[in-house]
Amino acid sequence: MEQLRTFAQHLGIADLFGRGFWAVLLTFVTAAAITWRFIPQVRAFALRVGWADVPNERRLNTVPLPNAGGLAIFAGFVISIVVGWALRPIIIEQVNIQVLAILLGATLLVLVGFIDDQFGLTPLFRLGAQIVTAALLLVNGLRIDFNAIPFLPVLGGEVANVLSIGLTIVWVVGLTNAMNLLDGVDGVVGGVAFIASTVLLVTAAQFTDRAAAVILLAGLAGAALGYLRHNFNPSRIIMGDAGSTLFGYTLAAVSLLGTLKISVGASLLVPLLIMALPILDTTQVVVGRLARGIRNPLGHPDKTHLHHRVLARTGNARRTSVVLWIAALICGVAGMFAQGIGALTVLLTAAFIGGALWFVAARRMRAQIIEAAQTRRELN
Repeated sequence: MEQLRTFAQHLGIADLFGRGFWAVLLTFVTAAAITWRFIPQVRAFALRVGWADVPNERRLNTVPLPNAGGLAIFAGFVISIVVGWALRPIIIEQVNIQVLAILLGATLLVLVGFIDDQFGLTPLFRLGAQIVTAALLLVNGLRIDFNAIPFLPVLGGEVANVLSIGLTIVWVVGLTNAMNLLDGVDGVVGGVAFIASTVLLVTAAQFTDRAAAVILLAGLAGAALGYLRHNFNPSRIIMGDAGSTLFGYTLAAVSLLGTLKISVGASLLVPLLIMALPILDTTQVVVGRLARGIRNPLGHPDKTHLHHRVLARTGNARRTSVVLWIAALICGVAGMFAQGIGALTVLLTAAFIGGALWFVAARRMRAQIIEAAQTRRELN
């Protein structure tokens, strides 16, 4: 038994049989189970009321596809956080307020994203909402410290403060949009969000003062995994802007709550590596559009995203998802090694991620076979 405790401590689990570990585990399971079970009901309701993406030249679906999956993801995430909070209350008042600020900002973006999915909003309005949610984090003490970034000069006074505010807004708004722009092929964003959440969870778990970040990341990872059961190609539902912005914003915000403050030397490197895939995708898309003379690069969709490029080579949505999952996992492993996490912990984390993604993908493919057989019987 003592050997098991020691082994768990090497993985960042301070007490294998303590309340903290079980709170994290139950948060993850609750988020996954609620999202997994709730999505079929959301899908049925969405089809009745017309919450769906109609096929067009940019979309891969050939029939109207319900786009309210983000609501189920949000429900699983929030309910799981309440469960985790009840099992392990946050006793530090400032962190308590910061967690509430993150949840409030996420709620606002889910609402804006859902309205945009159904009725359409201008890019300027969406950007304004994202800046408001970033400001919500700033006023509650969540920010990037400019003077903590390595290789840059240490500045004093108001200059450093203004640069810190600017960097924080760019980080939050940038990553929120990066996850949104990456959402173009079934399963890509759900898988990338699950990988990033799990890797950041393991990274934060190495530090005793990151309990709030760990709980939030456990809920986010569980919700992503539960959603993937219904979204791996052929998808039965998509998350829409409500889901993709929820993932992007929450990952950006939680990284400010914990992992960006891990050490001066790795202040930005770790989360940048872990979330390199959506960041790289957005960067190359924006630069490409600007080079073509497009003044508003976020308001002119095209097929230059990484998922479009990979899909053109693979010719298959499933293979495209797996390729991008592997790329995201490689980035995550690099981030863990950059943080100095042990090889065994990294290996087990990668194995868990791979196994979990294989499980939900296999379940979706099995369900698709059963659905096809039922359809044939009905036609006969």
